[in-house]
Amino acid sequence: MRADRVDPGEHLESDVDPLLYARPYWVGAHGPGAQKPYALLVEALARTGRLAVCKVDLRSRERLPVLRPRNGILVLHTLHWPEEIRDPGDLSGPAPTTDRELDLAELLMTEMAGVDITELHDDYAQALNLLVDTLAAGGKAALPAEPQTPVDLMAALEASVRDAQRARNGGHT
Repeated sequence: MRADRVDPGEHLESDVDPLLYARPYWVGAHGPGAQKPYALLVEALARTGRLAVCKVDLRSRERLPVLRPRNGILVLHTLHWPEEIRDPGDLSGPAPTTDRELDLAELLMTEMAGVDITELHDDYAQALNLLVDTLAAGGKAALPAEPQTPVDLMAALEASVRDAQRARNGGHT
């Protein structure tokens, strides 16, 4: 990203609605005269736990971003303008749940806590790359797998809890 100027305007606590986030960009100081103000802004934001709200022109359009310090470097997160966020309508149809189901769901979340996000990968991208490589080598595309039939939610939750407990205890329940 190249922007001629970023004017940090107002500052706010670190509580921007994640729904507004669009894209992150690394931001560095441009030229020797900008090093000191840049370092001061990074450190002041880090110490106070605040974000800098600003406006920036990207690709011939005014954007609303926030600046956030990360490991001594500023990250500019472009935001959607509030009016760009659509009302979800009535998507939260009431689905009755029991206390047992909620207890199992909470237990599963507790057992699965501590995921290392660096170990996650994009299965779709890997499958797409494999397909492209196969087709480029003259092979044929495999047919998509048949959709699985729905399973009992409670049985799936109970099995997931057992699996998570087994994994946490080194294979023993």
